[in-house]
Amino acid sequence: MEPTAGVTPPRVLTIAGTDSGGGAGVAADLRAMAACGVHGCVAVTAVTVQNTLGVTGVHVLPPETVAAQIESVALDIGLGAAKTGMLAGRATIEAVAAACDRVGIGAGGTTPFVVDPVAASMHGDPLLADDALDAFRSLLFPRATLVTPNLDEVRLLVGVDVHDRAGQYEAAKVLHALGPRFVLVKGGHLVSDADRCVDLLYDGSTFTELPGPRFDTGDTHGGGDNMASAVACGLARGLGVPEAVALAKRYIVEAVRHSYPLGAGHGPVSPLWAVRPWWAE
Repeated sequence: MEPTAGVTPPRVLTIAGTDSGGGAGVAADLRAMAACGVHGCVAVTAVTVQNTLGVTGVHVLPPETVAAQIESVALDIGLGAAKTGMLAGRATIEAVAAACDRVGIGAGGTTPFVVDPVAASMHGDPLLADDALDAFRSLLFPRATLVTPNLDEVRLLVGVDVHDRAGQYEAAKVLHALGPRFVLVKGGHLVSDADRCVDLLYDGSTFTELPGPRFDTGDTHGGGDNMASAVACGLARGLGVPEAVALAKRYIVEAVRHSYPLGAGHGPVSPLWAVRPWWAE
C-alpha cells in the first residue's frame, strides 16, 4: 500500500553502532526500516572505522550520551518498537537498560524490545568482554520481548555449541531461561543444513521452525541487523511476535537472495529488492 501524505508511519528506534562501509549497524537498520515502511530513529552507541574487510577502529560514545538519545527520541517522537545492535561494553548496556526502563521500552513498559546480542564477528570472533556478556544475560534478556542470537553468539552467551537441530532446540531452552519472552535462534551458521536455513522461535512452551532457502553467497554482511530490524518493524505495526518474525523471515530471504558484492571483502544483504524503482519510470 502506498504511504499516505500527512500520516505518521510506525516508528522504530535502533540502539547500535555505525558501520562506515554501510553494510551493517545503524546504516543497515535504517535501510531495512525504510524497506518495511517504517520511520527509523537512532541512538548511536559507537562509531567504527569499518569496510568490507573488517573493523580497524572503534570510538565508544559516553553511556550517558547513548541514554540521552534514547530518552530524547522516545519522549518526543514516540516508538512502536526498539531494537539493539552493537552495545560496545557493560557501561553502555547498563545505561541502555536504565534508559529503556525510564521510557517504557521492554518488560514493564508498552514498547516491544528486540535484543540482537551482537557479541561475535561474522567469523565467530568475540567482540565483547565477559562482563558485557554477563550484562546482556542479566540486564537486557529479562527486559527483551525477543532475543535474536546467531550460533556463535549462543556459544558465547550460554556455552551451548550448536551443531545440529537438537542443539538449536537445547540452546533455545537455555536462552529462554534467562528471561526473554521469546527466543529466535538463527540457523544461518548451521553447517549441517546444506540446502536450507532454519531459524527456531521459542516462547517457553512452543517451538516454531521457520525454514528458508540457503544461498551460495559470501555477501551476508548485516544479515542479523536486517532481520532484527524487520522484526521490530512488524511489532511496531501491531503484529504479535510469531507474525512479526514470520514477516521478517520473508524479508531476509529476499535480502540475502539479492545480496551484492562490495569492496574486496564481504558484501551486504540488500533491502533494495523491496524498493520500487521510481527513478526508472
